[in-house]
Amino acid sequence: MGDVGRVCSEPVDGGTDIYSCPSSSADHLVVMVHGILGSVGDWEFGANQFVRMLPDKVIVHCSERNMYRLSLDGVDVMGERLAEEVAEVVKSRPELQKISFVAHSVGGLVARYAIGRLYSPPRRKNIEDPLLDVHNDSPSGTICGLEAINFITVATPHLGSRGNKQVPFLFGVTAIEKVASHVIHWIFGRTGKHLFLTDDDEGKPPLLQRMVDDYDDFCFMSGLQAFKRRVAYANVGYDHIVGWRTSSIRRNSELPKWEGSLSENYPHIVYEEQSKGSITDECADLSLIDGDSDMLEEKLVRGLTRVSWERVDVSFHGSRLRYAAHSVIQAKFSFMHSDGEDVIRHIIDHFLL
Repeated sequence: MGDVGRVCSEPVDGGTDIYSCPSSSADHLVVMVHGILGSVGDWEFGANQFVRMLPDKVIVHCSERNMYRLSLDGVDVMGERLAEEVAEVVKSRPELQKISFVAHSVGGLVARYAIGRLYSPPRRKNIEDPLLDVHNDSPSGTICGLEAINFITVATPHLGSRGNKQVPFLFGVTAIEKVASHVIHWIFGRTGKHLFLTDDDEGKPPLLQRMVDDYDDFCFMSGLQAFKRRVAYANVGYDHIVGWRTSSIRRNSELPKWEGSLSENYPHIVYEEQSKGSITDECADLSLIDGDSDMLEEKLVRGLTRVSWERVDVSFHGSRLRYAAHSVIQAKFSFMHSDGEDVIRHIIDHFLL
């Protein structure tokens, strides 16, 4: 067991737990999920900051069930592994009462899948047989039996990667983007198919489309709605992996104009907004959409925005590491800590306990 000041780390089956030491009365589990080809160490800085700034309030679990090449197995396979991992952690810590997720890149999609597996609906009285009245008391349902508090994604491609300019390093050239959608699985396996929405499992809609609703036995949207708050952090530029539109769950026409930092405390935060959930008429004309979007992307936007979101836009335009914005926003490596630290601090300062 490592002891760094008031922070202890303990390797456990499937990940690493980080908490206040020598003892902790924390009852709030924070699950941190890395992105594609990532590892348990990707969130090490963020996890330590969480425990230092919220002593005796949180236990942070950094997932490692989907590290490296295992992250190419598909969002669904990774989601199943994460759900199993979280269930084991919760079972081993009976003191836990609350749960939150903080996920980077594809990890946000994996977390959304996992909560669809772990969701339990609110209590419903069974008049005929009270012994069968076993559901939880939370009015919105629970995640793995715990009260769902924060669901936070950082540079996550919620709308997939198939739309125009959704993968910036493809330069917005339609021909290149179309070719990429057909060959991406050669590089990123089933995960690539899920990101470009080219999967066709047994004639079902693409997985990301299924995940904007409760589908079969999966409570994807009920699980997401169970959280008290949902937050999407997005890079406004220099993220060559995940575009601004897909990570902020917006249409192109909804991307805000920004001028500079909003606060000296968070020099890289350039825009913040809160949106209420809205129900769009299913019969509304899907042809009246942005030129950079498509009908399938519009369905994802409409599905996800049925629930409220806080959006936080981040810019590293003035940073010497701006071209690595996708990793800097997570403060993934030690040399990125000074640039990404304010984003991590913003996440923690606004974290609901």
